[in-house]
Amino acid sequence: MANNFFSRLQEGLSKTRDNITKGFDNVFSGFSSIDEDFYEELEEILIMGDIGVNATSRIMDQLREEVKKQKINNPNDCRELLISIIRQQMKTDEHAYDFEDKKTVIFVIGVNGVGKTTSVGKLASIYKNRGKKVLIAAADTYRAAATEQLREWANRADVPLIAGKEGADPASVIYDAVGAYKARGCDILIVDTAGRLHNKKNLMEELAKMNRIIDKELSDICRENFIVLDGTTGQNAIIQAREFGEVADLTGIILTKLDGTAKGGIAVAIVSELNIPVKFIGVGEGIDDLQRFNSDEFVTALTEFDKKD
Repeated sequence: MANNFFSRLQEGLSKTRDNITKGFDNVFSGFSSIDEDFYEELEEILIMGDIGVNATSRIMDQLREEVKKQKINNPNDCRELLISIIRQQMKTDEHAYDFEDKKTVIFVIGVNGVGKTTSVGKLASIYKNRGKKVLIAAADTYRAAATEQLREWANRADVPLIAGKEGADPASVIYDAVGAYKARGCDILIVDTAGRLHNKKNLMEELAKMNRIIDKELSDICRENFIVLDGTTGQNAIIQAREFGEVADLTGIILTKLDGTAKGGIAVAIVSELNIPVKFIGVGEGIDDLQRFNSDEFVTALTEFDKKD
């Protein structure tokens, strides 16, 4: 399964990889010495690959430093060094997934259309398959058909769902879900939240009410707030994450729709600019098409041609 997922990731990032690697080939073979023009060309390739201005600046600063420190003179010798620096930027902290072995509530946040509800179902499936007792709460009560869509995914994951009526107070759904979580001895509660950024004040109040219930009823529980971002939207994904970061303490990113985007480099920009780790990535619509983020595999798929290419 893991190898198949990596193949899908490579295929999905092929448009981004083509742009980046062709640019790399031109620069590394086209320059005979390392000078300011060489660095500027590399910088432009990274920015055009949606890696972003801030992330690119950090990567280039580190590259200059290492080139000086290692006394590198041949531009071609910089290729592996540059890729290893990008890998370092993307490394996930060793404790990023500690919550998986604890009693945990995961809020899944994001605007409508990014794959938020499907990500809830896929996450539930991941933990159910690992032997965890999982419960889903349908707290996106304002979007028409959101609960029915989530119910379908809960059924596919074979995980129970707690839901209210359309338009019900999301806090009442959380209250019922917390009661069921405790009564059934569950391990992980995954909450689908409303994606209504146009009224941040309402969303903030909504999340605060839900958090108060969890703090009161499950005071010793581990908390995670995942934002779902669409990998095809490029810099817009960063704007969304910043805005949601104003109303919630974000602990991780689920990056979806990486199966065919030309903007795959945005993952590097997000991590660099927001200092929030990517924890899961999605490469399709299937229930198994969401996996833990592997920085080494991702950077390989982003920057290195496979033998089949």
